[in-house]
Amino acid sequence: MTTIYDFTLPALEGGEINLAEYRGRPILITNTASKCGFTPQYEGLQALWYQFRSMGLIVIGIPSNDFGQQELGSSSEIAAFCHRNYGVSFPMAARSPVRGAQSIPLFRWLDKECGFLARPRWNFYKYLTNRTGKPVAWFSSITPPTSARVSNAVERVILNP
Repeated sequence: MTTIYDFTLPALEGGEINLAEYRGRPILITNTASKCGFTPQYEGLQALWYQFRSMGLIVIGIPSNDFGQQELGSSSEIAAFCHRNYGVSFPMAARSPVRGAQSIPLFRWLDKECGFLARPRWNFYKYLTNRTGKPVAWFSSITPPTSARVSNAVERVILNP
């Protein structure tokens, strides 16, 4: 049985993010973009990270250029933008495709596990997995990370090992 912990991602600033290192911890994955109307959600993602990381939550951003060509070119440009404008300190993957036949294996798995309605239709779709590595909730771009829906779902996976 596949879980989120079976995947690795290329890291934004080199190396890789091995999700197996987070086994037993809930993970919130989101596809991001630097020039999107939803880009200010980085602030909310950072707030979630600050609020819940001591309780085990991992937040991971995956920059993608799939929607409206809204992601900056290089990894260093993306990293500088995220750090400078939003103080992002949670792990960030390298720019990756998240939809269609070219999507990275993690997003193909999320598509299979979460179903057609959960496929990212724009930037800042959010996917929450529980402590066993299975998806338990997803949120579209219009649901801010600071919404009660997201924080309640995060609290449920943190409190229910």
